[in-house]
Amino acid sequence: MNATRRLTYLSLLTAISLSLFVLEGMLPVPFLAPGAKLGLANIVTVFALYTLSARDALAVILVRIVLASLFGGGPTVMLYSLAGGLLSFLGMYALKKAGSFSLPAGKAGSGFSLPAVSAAGGFFHHVGQLLAAIAMTGTPSLLTYLAILGPIGLATGLVTGFVAASICKKLPQSTVPY
Repeated sequence: MNATRRLTYLSLLTAISLSLFVLEGMLPVPFLAPGAKLGLANIVTVFALYTLSARDALAVILVRIVLASLFGGGPTVMLYSLAGGLLSFLGMYALKKAGSFSLPAGKAGSGFSLPAVSAAGGFFHHVGQLLAAIAMTGTPSLLTYLAILGPIGLATGLVTGFVAASICKKLPQSTVPY
């Protein structure tokens, strides 16, 4: 594995993810609840999770969160983004791994589809952000907002998952340069 090619590829994915994050910030989305977003950067996250190692996918997420926070968020935004991004990643990684189990007699389990894993990631992202808000404010009742954010995260995660699945199907594995 060529370290320069790997770093270049991860940097490219991070730049695409950051660009989608910035683009999303410019889109008026009046029908979503406060705190909810489309999660366009999650397209790159799920793509990375399914085509790269977990370590490399996590690196793309973390660098994007840090850069996005430096460009226009600050420490509070970084805290919420890290809490949501890390819990989302851990949940998606666990579900992806759970989907690769084997049944008795050697039959492979169908597991969870990429869109389903992405939908769970959208849900976990909101859980992480609400847990960060509870830790910062000491107000456990904020978790009731999950009744609104949860379904939105599932729906937007499902949509971004279908987009990521489509990209994974179109791009041959040989496009990963390492």
